[in-house]
Amino acid sequence: MINRREFLGTTIAVAITANAKAQGPASTHPDTVIELRQYTLRGGKRDTLIALFEEDFQQPLNDAGAHVIGTFRDLDDPDRFVWLRGFSDMDSRAQALATFYDGPLWKSKRNAANATIVDSDNVLLLKPASVNDGFHATPGHAGEGAIIGATIYYLGGVNAQAFAAFFDRSVRPRVEELGASPIARLVTEETPNNFPRLPVREHDRVIIWFARWPNVDAERVFTTRFAASSGWRDEAPENILPALMRKPEQLRLAPCVKSELR
Repeated sequence: MINRREFLGTTIAVAITANAKAQGPASTHPDTVIELRQYTLRGGKRDTLIALFEEDFQQPLNDAGAHVIGTFRDLDDPDRFVWLRGFSDMDSRAQALATFYDGPLWKSKRNAANATIVDSDNVLLLKPASVNDGFHATPGHAGEGAIIGATIYYLGGVNAQAFAAFFDRSVRPRVEELGASPIARLVTEETPNNFPRLPVREHDRVIIWFARWPNVDAERVFTTRFAASSGWRDEAPENILPALMRKPEQLRLAPCVKSELR
């Protein structure tokens, strides 16, 4: 099994294969604030939490003013549940979360949910890198068996837009030569967390690229081909090198049954 934190070829998770054309309409939710939430669960409890989430929490969260973008099983960790939640802005985030977590449904179900969870604080607060980089511009559905990839670059003090410009100039052309395109790009939302009951990793500045592949085999083939490509760091300006020295974190995610993003 590939270790997602050590996988040299993770750069290519910014892309989807050209043959993985989406079916169905794009999402119309203009999410400008997005949470990437990675939950570590107790052994054997992932399906229990997913069933509870899909049956009892997903639609009520949407009704409260949040937007459950996607829910996923981590393909590289059987005890990890990953999901994406969006909001139209920071003010609506605070309002939606208060509505849901102060409401009777959560109060009646939280003990059952928390009993499955070891840790729920691995959360990145994000925003689209540009108006064209959010999930609202992404077709929501692909064929059965498609997986979503996310590559997380830890920026430290590197400017996110400078890193994105380097990627577009030096890496994207190589990716596109292999027949792929990105589906979304997010950067850290640096506004302070306005719902402190739910912690976020406020000191980790990142840029994340999301991708879709039609199946696990297609992802593996594409990753192998890109890993054989060398020299893509050669033209990196000195001011972004610190973000390239740490290998990115790689997520390979299988959409749950009711995941909007597939």
